Parts: sequence; structure tokens; C-alpha cells
Amino acid sequence: MSDIQVFRQETREWLETNCPQSMRSPVITGEGVCWGGRKWTFESEDQQLWMERMGAKGWTAPDWPTEYGGGGLDKAERKVLKEEMGRIRARSPLDSFGIWMIGPALLKFGSEELKQQHLPPIIRGEIRWCQGYSEPNAGSDLAGLQSKAVDMGDHFIANGQKVWTSYGDKADWMFCLLRTDPEAKKQMGISLMLFDMETPGVTPKPIKLISGSSPFCETFLDDVRVERDQVVGEVNQGWTIAKYLLTHEREMIGGMGLTGAGSKTLGMIAAETIGTTDGRLNDLFMRTDVAKWEIDAAAFAFTVERVTDQAKAGQGVGATSAMLKYYGTELNKRRFETLLKIGGSDDLVWEGEVSNNGWTARTLLRTKGNSIEGGTSEVQLNIIAKNILGLG
Repeated sequence: MSDIQVFRQETREWLETNCPQSMRSPVITGEGVCWGGRKWTFESEDQQLWMERMGAKGWTAPDWPTEYGGGGLDKAERKVLKEEMGRIRARSPLDSFGIWMIGPALLKFGSEELKQQHLPPIIRGEIRWCQGYSEPNAGSDLAGLQSKAVDMGDHFIANGQKVWTSYGDKADWMFCLLRTDPEAKKQMGISLMLFDMETPGVTPKPIKLISGSSPFCETFLDDVRVERDQVVGEVNQGWTIAKYLLTHEREMIGGMGLTGAGSKTLGMIAAETIGTTDGRLNDLFMRTDVAKWEIDAAAFAFTVERVTDQAKAGQGVGATSAMLKYYGTELNKRRFETLLKIGGSDDLVWEGEVSNNGWTARTLLRTKGNSIEGGTSEVQLNIIAKNILGLG
């Protein structure tokens, strides 16, 4: 057998041995998605075991270097791992802003000390991160942020307010943009800093959404001490890092348009709810809607895979992340609109077992925010027009 065939066989055997049976079933509730961190309450012993086993293997971040605890897999091996997890419908062992956003930024811009301090705990799911970017008067115009950090020599003192801090009340650490030179041009006086959410002066307050949940927070910084060695890159050079991190955030948000291996496809849900005859949905119109969505979703998945391969080959992503973010969020909204059609009036019930406590309706409302966070759809379309289509 070739090396990749041997790797596939070994991966298949390892997954069969180490992935608990309950982690091969679709995620039904929010608790089924594992975020890890000091404050996380595991849904079950199996959820914890699955995260810990995959973290120890380095396969929560399969392409990160082994010296930081990652899997060290190449492109072909990553695809095999993804395929073999899909074959047994294994859930993601860990969802993490650390893996999706700050981790890649640290790999590219962080000091060796920061990499050694933060990357292994991210991979093992021991630390949960949140993002301190947007402010009440600095959303799409992020470079207009006013939260500041004053240089005190071996540390900084930070003051200000952040908003839309996803899961800030549940996170352990924050990666935060702060103005360190108020006299410089907007983009030139910003630094990216890291600090523990338990640091005195850090106060997150949840914001309730129309879905009824409170994943967002506003976060107040009152004389927060940030150690100098927790600055990523150079002081006042954080904007370049911030833009790089945003490309990963947009890819992550856009990925919501994809159905994960541990989730039921739209077709599967429609078949269970509406019923089939000779393998075809009984509702002709719904059959068309589901088919259109799944064709578009497949095309999007292939595009994501292509862009990911290009990025791993060193070609970068750049403005393409805006395309993925825009289309992925629109696709996700269509998915839940279709799910609501499939479920009918039962899925409109806000509370109760019949609707899984309104999961479809609540999530549909939440998807509206996906086209705002990480840069609005209008901003993404402007980026696409200018940097991809070459329009003035």
C-alpha cells in the first residue's frame, strides 16, 4: 500500500477505537457542540473523552505543527482524516475561536514564547477564547476604535468598551485590539493584545438577542493590566494582524453554510419529517427546494476546499474570504428558512419538546446576525467588487 493508504487504514482503525458511539450521532442541542475551556460543562463523559482523545492526538488542529501539539498533517492526510470522520459521522471534537482565529494569527505573527504558551492549551480545549474587536462606535469602521492601552513599561493599562463579544461571559482569554498611539493615523496606532478574562477590571455583560439567547456580550475594560509579553507582533502594528485574523473569521462564519459530518443533511431531515415514496420526497415543491439547496451547498463545499488547499499551499486567501463569508451566511439563512418550511407550524413553537424548544425558529433568527458579524454583507460585496471583480 502507498503511504496515504497506510495512513487511511491507521486513521480508520484509530477512529473506530477512540470515537465514542454517542459522538457519531447528529448534534441536536447547543450543548452538543463542544467549546471546551475552564468554564465548559460537558454534555456527557463521551463528549469530554472525545475532545481529550482528539486533542492528545493533535487532531483538533490537524495541520498545526507538532511542536505546538498539532497533528502535523499534510494536505492529503487532512483530507483523509476529514473523509474518515465523515464516514462514521463523527462530530467535531472541539469548536474554538482559538483554532479558527487567534491560533493562525499566533502561528504567523506570534513570538515563540506566545506560541508555546497559548497554542497547546487551545489544541487540548483547555482555554476558550473570545474576540475584542468591535466597539459601540467602531463596527464596520473597525479602525476607528477608541479603547486604549497606555504603555507603563513592562505592562499596559487598558480602558474602554467592546461589543458583540461572542461568548465573552464564557471565555477564559480575549484577543483584543487596543489603541496604543492616539496620535497616529487610525490603522497605524493599534496593537493586538491578549489577556485573561479573570484579570481585574474585565467585565462582560450578556446581550439578549431576538432568538432569546445571549451569545453576545458587551465587555468593559477598567484599568486592565496587560503584560507587555502578551502583545502579538510589534506594538502599533496590530492592524496588519487584525486584517489577517479577519480573513480567518470570515472563513469560519462562512463555514456555517456547510453541514458538518455530525449533523443531518437537509435531505435527511426532510425525508424523516415529510416521508418518501420510492426514495423520493412526497412533497414535490419541497423536493425542489431541498435539491436546489443541496446542489448549492455542494458547490460551496468544493469552493471552500479549493480555497483551503490554495491557502495551505501558501497562495493566501485575501479577498476571497469575503466571498466565502457572504455566500456561506446567505446559504445558512436559506437552510434554516427551508428547515422551517419542512417542520411547518410545529417548528414555530417557541418552547416545548415538539420543537426542541424552538431550535429551528431560534436559529433562523440567529442566522440574520451572521450576515452582520465579521463585516456586513454590504461590506463583503464591496470587497468582492473591488478586489475580485476589479470594479472601481
